[in-house]
Amino acid sequence: MSGVRLQMKLPRSLKFALLSLALLLTTGLGYGVYMLTNLAPIGAAYAAKTLCSGVFVSGRAALDVIREDIRAENHPLLRFVLPEVDPSRHIASATFLGLARREADYRSGLGCTIAFGTINDPSAAATMASSSEPDGFEDGSPAGHVDTAKLQTAIDDAFTEPDSRHLRRTRALVVVQDGRIVAERYAPGFSPTTPLPGWSMTKTVAGVLIGTLVKAGKLAPEQKGLVAEWRNAGDPRAEITLDQLLRMTSGLRFSEDYGDPLEDVAVMLFARADGAAFAIDKPLEVTPGTRWRYSSGTSNILSRVIRIAVGGGEQDYLGYPRHALFNRIGMHSAVIEPDSSGTLVTSSFMYASARDWARLGQFLLQNGSWNGERIVPDGWVKYMATLTPQSKRGDFGAHLWVKVPPPFNGNAAERSRIPSDAFHAVGYEGQFVSVVPSRRLVVVRLGLSRSERTWNHDAFLARLLEAFPE
Repeated sequence: MSGVRLQMKLPRSLKFALLSLALLLTTGLGYGVYMLTNLAPIGAAYAAKTLCSGVFVSGRAALDVIREDIRAENHPLLRFVLPEVDPSRHIASATFLGLARREADYRSGLGCTIAFGTINDPSAAATMASSSEPDGFEDGSPAGHVDTAKLQTAIDDAFTEPDSRHLRRTRALVVVQDGRIVAERYAPGFSPTTPLPGWSMTKTVAGVLIGTLVKAGKLAPEQKGLVAEWRNAGDPRAEITLDQLLRMTSGLRFSEDYGDPLEDVAVMLFARADGAAFAIDKPLEVTPGTRWRYSSGTSNILSRVIRIAVGGGEQDYLGYPRHALFNRIGMHSAVIEPDSSGTLVTSSFMYASARDWARLGQFLLQNGSWNGERIVPDGWVKYMATLTPQSKRGDFGAHLWVKVPPPFNGNAAERSRIPSDAFHAVGYEGQFVSVVPSRRLVVVRLGLSRSERTWNHDAFLARLLEAFPE
């Protein structure tokens, strides 16, 4: 007797539900694998680097760095990142729930570097440790024409928190007029000697370093064929000029979306051993000189250009910012951190005290000279502060902003109260060195303003300037 096969027919709706569940489980598993293999290492690298620099460069407590700089109002992924620091080895590390471990190593004079394989010989930093000399700025009372009450009100207001859910976190403010500090304030835990990150204010320093090499006759704005990778026959990138890199009109593809950790900027900074090589490898999207697009990749290409122009060995290049600029204007706390290939990350990774950032502003105010010594060509600062015509909002020069950019800009009324000769170095999360030549002013604001519109720099400057009549 043959067997009887029984088949149970499932209702169509149940079949659909089971298929949907299977699809969801498969998708969830796929997303989990995707996150571990792509997002988790970037999050871990960001946390390790931030913790390393916060502890060993800024000299802050590890728990404060983890609570504020890594987790507060930050990407949800970072809730699952577990950072730790090893003070005896000068190393910080982080994992994503115990996986995707990343490490950042501190070296005196060079700051912290995310480790991808072997980091270049740390002995290169031996002669570049920061000086312990005083910063040299004069402290002084505001001149008689300054409204001290309005000045103090503007300073105090910058440290208030109007929105308890989205904090400004102003950490340092320094106001300099005629080379004298006329106002200064720090949040608890920070001081005049605390080096703090400038993020993209580092780009302006890169523009100044290019200027020192132009003065030395080693570079020229119209120069082409800047890196070896672009010199192959038929490569259209060979036509990109130094001026186009400085003005961010190179035409190269690069995505600068800080909200997506898999966009080019995060991958370059936290998932590549050589950020300059990553940016150099990008193809052209449009003809050079025809489109402006903000790009941290462009600034790291300039770091490679600086390296080629400086020549010599590793110490010559790594020590160049200190010898060519920092020591000459007294920025003794300043350090630009390299990646693990030994390339200085001139897009983002510079630390300096608020007073030293103010010295950079004073140097720009003085047209690139210091104590009678010309450090960049006469007119170089004016060149950097000259509007790039392709800039859509009319706010960018040559690695220097001629207006406060979004999301830190104010309304039309606030903007109209800022003198037209003002220019700015600007960094992520609300870092500013603002220079107002017509008022002989330098204003530094450093903080951790993460939510859009938390820090309105136009409104702050407009209020501050009320204390300094023309």
